[in-house]
Amino acid sequence: PVEPVEINAGAWYLRALRADDQIDDRPALAELGETDPGYVTRCAARWASDSGFTWAVCEPTTGEMLAEVSLDPATATLTSRARDGHADAAEAAAGSVRRFAAAVLGLTVRQHPS
Repeated sequence: PVEPVEINAGAWYLRALRADDQIDDRPALAELGETDPGYVTRCAARWASDSGFTWAVCEPTTGEMLAEVSLDPATATLTSRARDGHADAAEAAAGSVRRFAAAVLGLTVRQHPS
């Protein structure tokens, strides 16, 4: 399996979603419309099974989650969503995930409408 990979996306960094005693992405995910309490756990399970990869797009100095990018390796599609005012972070992160997919997974990824 592909271990969760952190990616530098210029002004932002990407990491696996978290909901633990140090970082909890669930409030930011709620702002994105994701209110299912099991979502972070399911995303971790998809990493473990290589069936999907989801990153939190974060501001590097605070670690605040600004957007989310997900890659479905079976369909080579990428989806992203951003908190209000942070579409630029999602766009930059999507480009970084496309390069990761090409270099590490051998995939040519297309954008899926979010």
